[in-house]
Amino acid sequence: MFEPLYTAAEMRAAEERYPGFPETAGALMERAGNAVAVEVMRAYPLMRRIAVVCGGGANGGDGRIAARVLRDAGFLVDETDEPAGYDLVLDALFGTGFHGAPRPDAAALIDRINACGAPVVAVDLPSGVDASTGEMAGVAVEAELTVTFHGAKVGLLVAPGRFQAGRVVVADIGLEPDATRARHVTDAILASLPARSSRDTKHTAGTVVVVGGSVGMTGAPALVARAALRADAGYVTLCVPEGCLAVAESLALEPVKVGLPEVGALEVVLSRAERAGAVAIGPGLGRHPWAQELVRGVLANVTCPVVVDADGLFGLEAAARSAPTVLTPHAGELARLLGVSLEWVSAHRLEAVSMCAERFGAVTVLKGADTLVQVPGQGVLVCDRGRPSLATAGTGDVLTGIVAAFLAKGMEPGHAAAAAAVAHGCASALCPSRGLIASDVVEALVQALARTEGMGAS
Repeated sequence: MFEPLYTAAEMRAAEERYPGFPETAGALMERAGNAVAVEVMRAYPLMRRIAVVCGGGANGGDGRIAARVLRDAGFLVDETDEPAGYDLVLDALFGTGFHGAPRPDAAALIDRINACGAPVVAVDLPSGVDASTGEMAGVAVEAELTVTFHGAKVGLLVAPGRFQAGRVVVADIGLEPDATRARHVTDAILASLPARSSRDTKHTAGTVVVVGGSVGMTGAPALVARAALRADAGYVTLCVPEGCLAVAESLALEPVKVGLPEVGALEVVLSRAERAGAVAIGPGLGRHPWAQELVRGVLANVTCPVVVDADGLFGLEAAARSAPTVLTPHAGELARLLGVSLEWVSAHRLEAVSMCAERFGAVTVLKGADTLVQVPGQGVLVCDRGRPSLATAGTGDVLTGIVAAFLAKGMEPGHAAAAAAVAHGCASALCPSRGLIASDVVEALVQALARTEGMGAS
């Protein structure tokens, strides 16, 4: 279900555990350089003239070995600082030990690599990307292919670094695997979803209460409710303001619909939540004081897990709860929660999601191409199933419904959130890449989850 994601320090520790290190470091470098050369020949067999840009450290050493192997194979290879005019560029400037911003001369060289017009293969990771965080304090190489060693680095999967890496190939260089704090979530996590038994009823199969909606925004909670059902919840109650009830009836057939009065809405929700396995609140709810008070009341009084999304995050305050809370913000919503800029969150995603989890004492799901799941006090889980087609209104509501369904089935909150992100991505992969709407993802969930039957977790 999980694959290790290495920071620079974890990678260095793995190398130091290698028998005979540091005397055997040369053997590791030889394997790394050979692996790069093999991947270059496999991916670009017709690229005859190759520029290799080498730094002074171990990454440069890997690049020089790759250059030697490519020359021996008949390629025309130059070690140069002027990449223009070549068919292919091999970036071996900086390795996993790099952090901060490149010095001016190195930054100018990176600019020339990016401007040369040739495909770029990065050695271990694109120069300028922090291996431990994915952050970029300055310019970074834009690679088409990255050949990394032993295991994927955090910075290759977490934005903005992931957008510089292109296709990532992991090469085995003989190091022993080890546990890492950050982990990549694989599709195998879906095999761990609780299956219904012959003893289950609609209530024991997972009961979800969805709270949201306002005039013009009733579609959002309807999507949440429909997604929860398609994610195998057995019983879903959709609570919307009384004025939205007729619209909710027309949008979602299967959920039970309940109208929320302007006075006494909290009491209605609490009565419905008594038998629920999870509550999802926020989508389409609006940002007026009534909505904020309802969210606070639910968090203060509901004893089952609560997923808070969209408008529910507006004005959110930390609440002492014995039951789990899951927050599902996109970058803009997380910026508001933390009181920082959207640009800062986008540049420091790992730090931002960790800050939110600790501040609110809640599992935080930072949505994106690299959806990050942060449980307070634990390492981050990275779910990279997000596709460009998901950048459309309503798909976040679908994710909220899946999280709620998995929580209602009794899954541990971090595990439920990670599995939901994977299911969401797998469903989107079954939909057209152009013109996708959120309802498409809802309907594809059944097929996506059916494909996991018989899949072995690892």
